[in-house]
Amino acid sequence: MYLNCHSYHSLRYGTIAVETLVQQAVACGVHTLALTDINTITGCYDFIKACKMAGIRPVVGMELRNNGELLYICLAKNRKGLKEINQLLTAHNCEGAALPCVAPAFEHVFTIYPLDKAPELLQENECIGIQPHQINALFRLEKRKRLSKCVVWFPVTVSSKTEHNLHRILRAIDRNEILTKLNPNNYCREGERMIPLQQLLKMYQNYPQLIENTHKILSQCLFEVELGTPKNKKHFTGDRDKDKKLLAKLAYKGIQKRYPITNKQALQRIEKELKVIHELDFCGYFLITWDIIRYSNSQGFMHIGRGSGANSIVAYCLGITDICPLELDLYFERFLNLNRKTPPDFDIDWSWQDRDVILKYIFSRYGKEHVAFCGTNVEFKYRSIFRELGKVFGLPKEELDTLAKNPVAKHDDSSVVQLIHKYGKLLEKYPNQRSMHACGIIISEEPITYFTALEMPPKGFPIVQFDMHVAEDIGFEKFDILSQRGIGSINDAVKLIKKNRGIEIDIRNTQLSKNEINCNVHLSKGHTIGCFYIESPAMRGLLRRLKCDNYQTLVAASSIIRPGVAQSGMMKEYIFRHNHPNQFEYFHPVFEQHLGDTYGIMVYQEDVIKIAMHFGGLSAADGDVLRRAMSGKGRSLAALQKVKEHFFESCVAKGHPEALSKEVYRQIESFAGYSFCKAHSASYAVESYQSLYLKVHFPLEFMVAVINNNGGFYRTEVYIHEAKKSGATVLNPCVNTSFGETTLAGTEVFLGLMLIQSLDTKTIDCIVNERTAKGVYTSLEDFINRIPIGIETVQSLIFMGAFRFTGKGKNELLVQARLLLCRFKSEYRMPMLLQEPVKEYQLPVLNRSLLEDAYDEIELLGFPVSCSPFDLLQTKYRGNVKVACLEKHHKQQVKMMAYLIARKQVPTKRGTMYFGTWIDANGDYFDTTHFPDCLEKYPFQGGGCYLLLGRVEVDYHFPTLTIEKMAKMPFLPDPRYAHDKQSQFLIHNQIKEDVSSTL
Repeated sequence: MYLNCHSYHSLRYGTIAVETLVQQAVACGVHTLALTDINTITGCYDFIKACKMAGIRPVVGMELRNNGELLYICLAKNRKGLKEINQLLTAHNCEGAALPCVAPAFEHVFTIYPLDKAPELLQENECIGIQPHQINALFRLEKRKRLSKCVVWFPVTVSSKTEHNLHRILRAIDRNEILTKLNPNNYCREGERMIPLQQLLKMYQNYPQLIENTHKILSQCLFEVELGTPKNKKHFTGDRDKDKKLLAKLAYKGIQKRYPITNKQALQRIEKELKVIHELDFCGYFLITWDIIRYSNSQGFMHIGRGSGANSIVAYCLGITDICPLELDLYFERFLNLNRKTPPDFDIDWSWQDRDVILKYIFSRYGKEHVAFCGTNVEFKYRSIFRELGKVFGLPKEELDTLAKNPVAKHDDSSVVQLIHKYGKLLEKYPNQRSMHACGIIISEEPITYFTALEMPPKGFPIVQFDMHVAEDIGFEKFDILSQRGIGSINDAVKLIKKNRGIEIDIRNTQLSKNEINCNVHLSKGHTIGCFYIESPAMRGLLRRLKCDNYQTLVAASSIIRPGVAQSGMMKEYIFRHNHPNQFEYFHPVFEQHLGDTYGIMVYQEDVIKIAMHFGGLSAADGDVLRRAMSGKGRSLAALQKVKEHFFESCVAKGHPEALSKEVYRQIESFAGYSFCKAHSASYAVESYQSLYLKVHFPLEFMVAVINNNGGFYRTEVYIHEAKKSGATVLNPCVNTSFGETTLAGTEVFLGLMLIQSLDTKTIDCIVNERTAKGVYTSLEDFINRIPIGIETVQSLIFMGAFRFTGKGKNELLVQARLLLCRFKSEYRMPMLLQEPVKEYQLPVLNRSLLEDAYDEIELLGFPVSCSPFDLLQTKYRGNVKVACLEKHHKQQVKMMAYLIARKQVPTKRGTMYFGTWIDANGDYFDTTHFPDCLEKYPFQGGGCYLLLGRVEVDYHFPTLTIEKMAKMPFLPDPRYAHDKQSQFLIHNQIKEDVSSTL
């Protein structure tokens, strides 16, 4: 009887979780239940699973609404019916087609109209829904002989009075209205809650035909979908055997490139992998990924294949990844095995500049009916909902700001605020809106509308209405098409090297950069600012503690830097064992034999499999089941228990004492949850070497590329500092020499116009395009005549020094600009056959100091260019120690003058502590530790220079300063405000710092 139930996936309307809805149906004696969320099938597959577990027959459909107005309810008779519904909504969402007031001629769908919306002529598959309060109208319908087309219509939206209030709040949020002004037509009746089936039937007992009609419709709806079976595009060539032959051909062709000398181990590994891939019917999956990479290579794009896919030698030979699994002893079973019935996804990174080109190829190559992004459900967050709820309850803006910004403990206890807290907690974890998965793409065998309607977000690529977890339940495995700025920096650096030096670098040849001797020297010293994944303060400190000077150690470092490893104490233990390889004992000979390269520590997820195999006697496939289950990715507790029992049985058979076996299993449990995929670490390490190679050998080109890709861990100022350290002459933006991006000519770095904070992209493009088309600007007047620009923007460019080619001072140019623009009219800005000579104004000499220039730079760029921050200090004192000799002062108290680069917040039981990163007056980096008790007395006070008093601690070659006292040092007063004492120090607040946190 319940053919119109809503879950909370009816966004900002329904209030009931799918599982709760099914539980209510069981309690009410319901045997057949229909889920018809508003304009979505998001909850459909969870609903089917829950119904089957509860012994209820599921019916799926959708309630179609247009701008909140109910049109009709659709129930799918079968899979084709759901496709028809999805196609209708997809056309509306993606192509802008209007939802018709009368349903189209469905072939496999029942359509139920509200009584007041029913067309005069109903098709065979169309009905009229009658709610309990409309039963009296049946007499009129009976006379018109339409009773045979009527069905029981009892919507379910809420579960209680409280949920009805919550529903009204959701409707007010959706409509951006105050709750008291919400029209009753915009929310459901309070009685739209599930009641016992017999009670519902009693309401319609005088009209048994309606009950019969409803039974008849529901009995004809049989939606069956086999969850968990592969739904991805099956074959690349269209045939299973052809796929197998093509994959083998490509793999054996690739082995000749990857292993020029015959390698029997590689050949055996390829044969083994190809057999498993074919048995699991994943040849098409590999070939589609290869096809995407092939297109990428044809466009000259660089990519990074990472994740567990790098465990495959077939992927390596196909060029999907650049990691040799033999070199690193990577287990294929970590990626794919016969116990794993669905393929894990390949993670592939492109430059953020190239990713959209790749996406367009995929959608074009495999068809828009078969390709879509995964969706995500964006949930209400308890704190973030306060502002929305406050608006609903009519609070003024000031009180909304107080609610949103302050912790709950500081909120007042008024009745309205109490209601906001109450309903805020109820809304927590409710879906609020659908969004686009960052990278996951589905390529299906059947048209995707068999499974879901599609939506079109602003990005311009269609998305499905369910998330990646539901996609996996259905049987879809996503392709992760990611982007990162690190690859963009590498790409742009290679192009700039060719342009600036005429040298071509084949950076995709990993043998060029990996383990390169000069790179290893820089690596061991932590000279890695700007380099992918290895530039953060923590990573640079780890590299120095390890004296990391080779690829294998970098791979390990990329894994143990992760928070889980550090918090477990294993990072500290690894550093000790690496520096003192003869001062520890292995837990068991198996650990020494199979984890010798990591000193007996399970650093990688593959190590869990190794110990499970060689100590516990499990197969590699069972070891992967163990790893997945313990890392939270395994779905079957029964499978984990079975493998656990097998582990202990095998240990007994191997003669291991029970206590020893339990301890090993405990270690496996503790490591599996945080350990990192070795292939993933190796992929990162390769990219780190590529960027480091460019930094070491072509530092200026590399730093310019990093700046143009919006940096990495640090702000732009830090990378400009690096460029200066590498010998660059850094010049402020100029309208005649600068482009949008930062450019390089020889050793001169011309900062890009895009770095000027007040300059918009449209103006930048106009300046550059006009100059390119008609030549350089000859004067300020010439510039104003040619560029549509206001006085504020011209002033910013003058303060930036962008007209220094005129030879005039800034003050003189400012006066001239005002004289020109105060009388200027836009109609004057037109091409002239003969350009009038520039009018020269006789102005008094208006000098400007270098200090004023520095403050102009801070105001417009966020940092000084023409001088060092230390040059702006009132004091000439620079501390009694510099970074270069810190190691010599172990355990000694020192004073240092330093400029703050970054700080990282870390919560502890004693309170918040910070780790700081600084440069000294020589431009060298060092790190500090700030404990909670010290921070209470000597807190950070924003960006700038500080005088630091602390004790030097040298930990495995890496000196840090534990702060005892610190004080922010004043800069010289801003001479631009010589007549306004209150404004002379405002500019100091614009000095930036990078702040991060570990939660």
